[in-house]
Amino acid sequence: MASKTHEFQVEMTCEGCSGAVNRVLKKLDGVDDIQIDMEAQKVYVASTLSADVLLETIKKTGKATSYIGEKQ
Repeated sequence: MASKTHEFQVEMTCEGCSGAVNRVLKKLDGVDDIQIDMEAQKVYVASTLSADVLLETIKKTGKATSYIGEKQ
């Protein structure tokens, strides 16, 4: 199955926040790439996993998170 890039809005205020998001996502099998835009508070995840799995994983950091959609 080809990976898709999912876009999430994540409340991040510092490098520690983005680091936490990066760490939890890297623990998942099926995540190919993670891009974090601190200014826009967006996280882009290229993965074969469902958006729901990724969303729940990011929420484990305690950050306010919402799924925006699939990036074309």
